[in-house]
Amino acid sequence: MEPTQARIIFTVTNDLNHDQRMKRICGALQEAGYDVTLAGRNRKSSAPLFPAPFYQKRFSCFFENGKLFYLEYNLRLFLYLLFAPCEIISAVDLDTLAACTIAAKIRSKKLVFDAHEYFTEVPEVANRPGVKKIWQLVANSMVPHAKLAYTVSSSLAEIFSKAYQIPFHVIRNVPDMVTLTDTVKEDFILYQGDINEGRGLEEMIDALPALNKKLVIAGDGPLLEQLMQRAAKNNCTSLITFTGYLNKDELAQLTAKAWLGVNLLQTGSLSYYYSLSNKFFNYIQAGTPQLCASFPEYETILQQHMVGLCCHCETDEIVSAVKKLETNPVLYAQMKKSCTEAAQYFTWQTEKKQLIQLYRQLQQH
Repeated sequence: MEPTQARIIFTVTNDLNHDQRMKRICGALQEAGYDVTLAGRNRKSSAPLFPAPFYQKRFSCFFENGKLFYLEYNLRLFLYLLFAPCEIISAVDLDTLAACTIAAKIRSKKLVFDAHEYFTEVPEVANRPGVKKIWQLVANSMVPHAKLAYTVSSSLAEIFSKAYQIPFHVIRNVPDMVTLTDTVKEDFILYQGDINEGRGLEEMIDALPALNKKLVIAGDGPLLEQLMQRAAKNNCTSLITFTGYLNKDELAQLTAKAWLGVNLLQTGSLSYYYSLSNKFFNYIQAGTPQLCASFPEYETILQQHMVGLCCHCETDEIVSAVKKLETNPVLYAQMKKSCTEAAQYFTWQTEKKQLIQLYRQLQQH
């Protein structure tokens, strides 16, 4: 494949180190010959940037969250995009789209929109009508300007294509293929990812006294303190380990050791309902059966690959599902085998070919 000199700037509002999807996307395009920059934020608590094969840039802001943060961040990002050398500007979700769209229009650059989630329907936005109205206005007025758009699942691609009258492609959030060793499973349940509202963590903690199993939560987020308090209230603090964010290799090793993974989501959020999360595929690659949400994308895959059990985000159902796997070693073994088989299909090595093809086509138009 001959290299290209096209320069792409990807924009996010996180601090880069733990965004595995963007690391994969940027790394794949850099390897394909593009000159890639990933721009994000620098929090007061941010660790130094991990090495990457592409250029990384962080913006420091006075405001850490809320409306003032988004206003400040988009202004800083806009000023950067006005002068940064590039041919393609990619907004990742709605929170950087304003700066990207305006800068792309002024400079006659190609705009790309990468929707990691149904942004206007995440609980933090959907439950606040005023905030949702603002983000919906941003989406309606700016997404149609994108020359290329893609998202993480077929359901979301269909919804967005109809809403914005432009085609959305699917680039799933799948990990690199992992060469599995005979890792011995240890008797603990693992949750990996952001500690946010609606991820089933409260219900999982409530289930622990009835299960007497250890729970490892590998991640961080705004609900961390509340979960610690809930664990203390349930007298199960000794059963829970909070690791914080782990690097890619540490997380992969931990996931391979876990007896069971958790990918539960509460009902009521359309973003969750149509999701197809990276942790779902991470558990598969690690050969770890999982409890996952009874939502369309997960149910479709489980019909073909029985890599786990669908479960509603309720304490009683969680207890019942875990005990079912505990008392049925044949079923558990079948799920482990299904993970090994499915891991051959759901790999970034396959998925990135579609990504590179989309960007090649974008350059030709």
